[in-house]
Amino acid sequence: MREIALLTNPTSGKGKGAQARDIALTRLRAAGLTVRDLEGRDVDEALDLARGAVADGVDALVVCGGDGMVHLGVQAVAGTGTPLGIVPAGTGNDVARYFDLPRKDPLAATDRLLAGTTRTIDLARSGSKYFVAVLSAGFDAIVNERANRMTWPKGQMRYNLATLAELRTFEPLPYVLELDGEVLRLDAMLVAVGNGPSFGGGLRITEGAVLDDGLLDVVIIKPMSKPMLIRTYPKLFKGTHTTVPQYEHHRVRTVTVAAPGIVSYADGERFGPLPLTIECAPGALTVLV
Repeated sequence: MREIALLTNPTSGKGKGAQARDIALTRLRAAGLTVRDLEGRDVDEALDLARGAVADGVDALVVCGGDGMVHLGVQAVAGTGTPLGIVPAGTGNDVARYFDLPRKDPLAATDRLLAGTTRTIDLARSGSKYFVAVLSAGFDAIVNERANRMTWPKGQMRYNLATLAELRTFEPLPYVLELDGEVLRLDAMLVAVGNGPSFGGGLRITEGAVLDDGLLDVVIIKPMSKPMLIRTYPKLFKGTHTTVPQYEHHRVRTVTVAAPGIVSYADGERFGPLPLTIECAPGALTVLV
């Protein structure tokens, strides 16, 4: 590699993004690389800058931040062959976890990039948008919507309060799913579509999903009581929720998910309202690992 673009979210990880960027930038330049230091005023400008750098032929796009920044970087490099590098600086860092990248040491993460080892993986695609990890559409997405409307408190406590508020009134949702042409109509607490196994800082909702098998993993959590939902939640961190009777799992190449009034989230970012058709895009991303 001779020239790379370094794209940063300075506010990620409670401000750790800016610190990690400074460490990575210094290390990359010390290694003799030309580095384009990119930082957009908003998501749209950041994506424009990243796409411009890729179009100019940089040898890699490196993102410094959390899963949201990885998600943005993927939109710029998907299908181009330009490798994506990750310097983790977020709170969840699920994608970095997939590749066993150092999540608390920006210098070590940067040294991994400099080694130049790559891995090609699949992406999930809906229209012109991609995601790496998991798309969720159901109870968790409703919680995200509420939390994003709240101005207080900040951080994880906001999501905890949003969860408690939604638990009081949440009812199972009516879904229509099309799985490789097979139509299912059912009520469920949530539906998740995984290219990878986890989201939300280690919630292994699509346990067993493989990044390069050419398939998407669709998980359905069927209706359960609210006390059981609360008891099941900790199991997501270990992937042991697969033993509950309300768990259902499918592997497909294409899935359409529909439910009234639901907005989906992917890689922790607001992705779009249902219905959505999602397909596997085999080999669409090259990652520096």
